[in-house]
Amino acid sequence: MTEALHSARWKALAWAWLLIVAALAVHQAGFWRAARLDSDVMALLPGETDDALLQAANARLSEGATRQVVVLVGAPDWAATRRAAEAFEASVAGAASPLAVVAGDEDALSGALAFYAGHRQGLLTPAQRAQLDDPRTVELALARLYSPGAGGFGAWREDPLGLWPAWWQARAGAGLSSRDGQLIVRGESRDWALLRLESRLPAFQLDGEKHLRDALDRTSAAARAAAGEVEIITGGVPLHAEAAAVRARTEVGTIGLGSLLAVVALVWFAFRSPRPILMVSASLLVGCAAGVSVTALVFGKVHLLTLVFGASLVGVAEDYGIHWFASRQAQPKVPPRTMMRRLLPALGLALVTSALAYLALGIAPFPGLRQMAVFSAAGLAAAFATVALWFPWLDRAAPRPSAFASAVGRSLAWWPRVTNRWPAWLAAAVAAAVLATGLPRLTINDDLRSLQASPPALVAQEARLGRVLGLPSPAQYFLVEGDDAEQVREREEALTDRLAALVENDGLGGWRAVTDWLPSSARQREDAARVQAVEGRVLARAAELLGDAPSPPEPASQTLGHADWLAHPVSEPLRPLWLGPVEGRWGSVVLLEGLDPGRLPALAAAAEGLPGVRWVDRSATISAVLSHYRLQMSAWLLAGYAAVALALWLRFGRRAWRAWLPTALAATLSLALLGWLGVPLQLFGVLAQLLLLGVGVDYGIFLLEHRDDPASWLAVSLGAASTLLAFGLLALSATPALHSFGLTLLLGIGLVWLITPCFRPAAPAAT
Repeated sequence: MTEALHSARWKALAWAWLLIVAALAVHQAGFWRAARLDSDVMALLPGETDDALLQAANARLSEGATRQVVVLVGAPDWAATRRAAEAFEASVAGAASPLAVVAGDEDALSGALAFYAGHRQGLLTPAQRAQLDDPRTVELALARLYSPGAGGFGAWREDPLGLWPAWWQARAGAGLSSRDGQLIVRGESRDWALLRLESRLPAFQLDGEKHLRDALDRTSAAARAAAGEVEIITGGVPLHAEAAAVRARTEVGTIGLGSLLAVVALVWFAFRSPRPILMVSASLLVGCAAGVSVTALVFGKVHLLTLVFGASLVGVAEDYGIHWFASRQAQPKVPPRTMMRRLLPALGLALVTSALAYLALGIAPFPGLRQMAVFSAAGLAAAFATVALWFPWLDRAAPRPSAFASAVGRSLAWWPRVTNRWPAWLAAAVAAAVLATGLPRLTINDDLRSLQASPPALVAQEARLGRVLGLPSPAQYFLVEGDDAEQVREREEALTDRLAALVENDGLGGWRAVTDWLPSSARQREDAARVQAVEGRVLARAAELLGDAPSPPEPASQTLGHADWLAHPVSEPLRPLWLGPVEGRWGSVVLLEGLDPGRLPALAAAAEGLPGVRWVDRSATISAVLSHYRLQMSAWLLAGYAAVALALWLRFGRRAWRAWLPTALAATLSLALLGWLGVPLQLFGVLAQLLLLGVGVDYGIFLLEHRDDPASWLAVSLGAASTLLAFGLLALSATPALHSFGLTLLLGIGLVWLITPCFRPAAPAAT
């Protein structure tokens, strides 16, 4: 009666799991149609700060770049450059293109001139303020009256000092100008046509296809066909995001397919039957689908690096199926349900330890790591449920013995044991030499750039684009805050006054600030008074010379305020720099041009002593966060080793060191080998060590529980080999973080598999 009741419950659970798998299939169909994938590397990182104003600044700067693509078109002469630029724009304008040309407003300049004209006297550059203090200013202004380009007395009287054109030239920049209706920039001894494009695709939700790159290649071909020898430089965040998506899709296919083929080959050689291959593959498929679905339901989307990492799950999730078939092969006469009841405690313990090892990745508040932890834990649980609930019903005949399985099982008897003899001492000396020479070579790298690497060609084009255009860096900037808008503008001006000295000393190329276009009310009044005083003297002197008494131009009735400026289109390029009120505080951002990395300390010092002004180095801040969590996870790793040692001692007593020491030794040796290979240790390397602890100790546990059992050694060897292949392929990833993770596990798991049998106790006495 009990057996019948147990069988009925088992069957009910199997049918319930079938319904859940069907729901997973429905969700997968909808998910992959929508392709809610994320390739933004910043999404992997935790919040850098709880400061609302700083978060708003980072978000505003990111929003301004996520859809923009900038293109420079250059040819030997201007005529060819213009033809190429027109052909490029015409090709982009196609309805099917994922890019759109950002059209310029022909009336923008005239509108800006009209907007600022009434406030002309309150708008001065630092050089113009110094010019007004020069005693020769009056005579130079009178000389302009008789120059050919003065425009007559009426035009001269409106701006006798010639300040208005010079102010606009300083605002536009030395390299930018317009020619034949085309925006051009001068750089590298030629005139480049500057084209601004916008991606019609979400910047960080791509499907792994080269939509933007293919479109740019087509338009570049059209430009070259129209003008012959043409050079085209492209850059923009969407191109880096697409490159990451394409690479991730390729790696998911390579790693996932490679792992699956490796598992299939191992299962075939061990069991020589298609049934184990199909059933193990089914459990892996269900596990991966569950990982994707649960991650999407919990987080709303799945990061591409999560998929790349999850593809290596194949090498771990197949352990349950392999243990089942290895046991069935060794004991073919045991009924399937009886065999599963015997295996469930061990398989359940393996699930718990592996899932905990993966979930430990989510201890740090990294959204990307938490996605990977949820994906892996859900995938393992689904694969386990598939094996536990379906295999006893689907597998009615035990696999026949194979020469490969027999050879692997017998190999345990040939494995050397650690003894007090010279071979053991020689091996210990070699290990000590590797540790002594490799560990000192191991370096630490917490740089943000270690998380992701764009293709070198794209990085080179981006750098060249930045040099030609003098683009500011969004990674380092000054954050200015105050109680109101006026205080922010005044503090920003105090900062830019200091930055002007750095520009003069060749420590900085320039800056972009709101107050370049919207000075504070106090400065506008001061500059207007200064201009009116000097212009009054100039006009008085002109009256003496001309025998006339010209009246000065009407002064501005009021200063230019931030509300009117923000409402006008002229402010659009600088709106990302004006944060406005954020939780009761006002703020703005000052971006820097022509940054020299060696001068960053001097730039940071420019904010010292200025109220409400602080230097923000996002790269250094995020690197510090990575360093903090690397140290924190290292402490968790040491605590984990202590907890595992205690648990093993409670189970095995004095023999516990035989299961614990191989993993600890393999982990230390893997770090030394990383030092020899020149691979730096980073957060992901420490996380790999944590996972190695959860997976590697299992081998020692099995060999202690089943002393010199060929079937257990077969299961351990097949599981280790498939896991080794899975993470070995992960080491081929072009993403530095995943490469380090995979290489650490490749070395660590391989060493655990080699070392653990050496520490097994002596064979039981024959009876």
